[in-house]
Amino acid sequence: MRCVVFDLDGTLADTSADLLAAANVALPRAVLGPGDVLTAFHGGRAMLRLGFDRLEMDWTEADVDAGYPVLLDAYRQGIATHTRLYPGAMEAVERLKTAGFAVSVCTNKPEGLADLLLAELGVRGAFGALVGADTFPVRKPDPLPYRAAVERAGGTVARSMLVGDTETDAKTGVAAGVPVALVTFGPEGRGVERFKPAALLDRFEDLPAMAGRLLA
Repeated sequence: MRCVVFDLDGTLADTSADLLAAANVALPRAVLGPGDVLTAFHGGRAMLRLGFDRLEMDWTEADVDAGYPVLLDAYRQGIATHTRLYPGAMEAVERLKTAGFAVSVCTNKPEGLADLLLAELGVRGAFGALVGADTFPVRKPDPLPYRAAVERAGGTVARSMLVGDTETDAKTGVAAGVPVALVTFGPEGRGVERFKPAALLDRFEDLPAMAGRLLA
């Protein structure tokens, strides 16, 4: 079975506002804002490092390690306050399923948080599998989580593709030997073209036809 695997943050949903709000809770004072969207999609620790730098603190990785659980707890409590699915995302998922594709999620967000977020958005049941950052000892761009996301959904890795938004997703595709489509509606826009994906996705409406071509 052909399979389309989706990244979550910055691909299926814009989670940046809730991520940044959680990071601000873990910092001595709120210093992160809408202009830090790109950092938000690079993970909690990256946000904390940016925040400590902006506060001009004499900080170490121990401070990041201490703040990270605080960030995760704050994020869990407000995980879907401002987060929204990108326009057309779930319509594309349903069209893929109707066309006989398996669909799943492979994210570098902790699995429990990813599962909670998809449930809060009311779409967890649409995906045949979910693999997170801590499902295995390794995460993307290692190909293991990606392959598991395909196989757990009933798909075949050789007939699969990844939809993502970052260099990590592009590298995952190379490692797994599968095509990658990077979305252009994220914070980097068409700048993701420099990662040389198999395709650029400007709108979810185009995904079913794109998947048909890439996995013909």
